[in-house]
Amino acid sequence: MKTNSKIILITGATRGIGFAAAKILITKGATVIIGSRNLQRAEEAAEKLGCDCVQLDITDQQSVNAAAQGIKDRYGCLDVLVNNSAILLDHYASILDLKMEMLRETLETNLIGTLRVTPAFLPLLEKSPDPRIINLSSGAGQLDGEPQPWAPAYSISKTALNMLTQQLTAALPDVTVNSMCPGWCRTEMGGEEAPLTPEQGADTLVWLALEAPSSLRGNFVKERKVIPW
Repeated sequence: MKTNSKIILITGATRGIGFAAAKILITKGATVIIGSRNLQRAEEAAEKLGCDCVQLDITDQQSVNAAAQGIKDRYGCLDVLVNNSAILLDHYASILDLKMEMLRETLETNLIGTLRVTPAFLPLLEKSPDPRIINLSSGAGQLDGEPQPWAPAYSISKTALNMLTQQLTAALPDVTVNSMCPGWCRTEMGGEEAPLTPEQGADTLVWLALEAPSSLRGNFVKERKVIPW
């Protein structure tokens, strides 16, 4: 049953958790816009889902600005920005062997890209009565618990993303900003051995977008619960 009319942009949503979240959100009545640097993939995914799409390369300021202008022209506002785009280039690599070029590329997408996108869409979010930003993080970036030596560049970027979430929360008192961990999901990034489906990983994302109280701000969330990071 359709129950919601929020306008939601999900970056990097042509597959995986972003695609699964888009599918669920649409069934709940949300207007979903898929963002992808590859416009053809975005159009193919949007056709499958019956939603809108936009070319959006979060590493390119001109692309980000053009996407923001396009959504402004079409919709006039934005209720939820989901920063889902991410790359994982150093699976099971050692920090001692990590190439600086790989670290820079990872940070450019997973951290700087999010910071590039957010201010560009902020004027549209500010027109919403309940603006929300959701940053897709990972348990790989947690400082809480045992050290996790796998994928050091990816892990570093996700730890930094959690701090960016807190910084945005402090800077944007009228916007609900949170980061979340979807868990280990069977996606192209997670692999076939992962225990969760993309739909299960998307559950917290959907909840944060539509149902979570706006008083929940600046937190790291997993399975609809705040967890330490």
